[in-house]
Amino acid sequence: MGLIKVASRKDLASGEKMGAKAGRKKILLANLNGEFFGIGNVCTHMGCVLSEGDIIGEGIECPCHGSIFDVKTGKVLKGPAKKPAPVFKVKIEGDEIFVDV
Repeated sequence: MGLIKVASRKDLASGEKMGAKAGRKKILLANLNGEFFGIGNVCTHMGCVLSEGDIIGEGIECPCHGSIFDVKTGKVLKGPAKKPAPVFKVKIEGDEIFVDV
């Protein structure tokens, strides 16, 4: 599918996260100190929406059962989830944020 615009830089201040859609993919976008990252926005444990959780360091905590996923790599940092979240490459062009799906 390629690059899809999902947000603008002004939509996401440092330390913030948001849910976005890129085609059929549900993406969690996070701004960590001016760097933007994208992982799947659905917890691999029970399907809860990760963007409704809290950022803890470089992780996102699932609001349902407390799993924590690394926002940069999708890796599970704390269970009960066992499967990592998919990772999406984020590209910034000017003020626009694109995700490669």
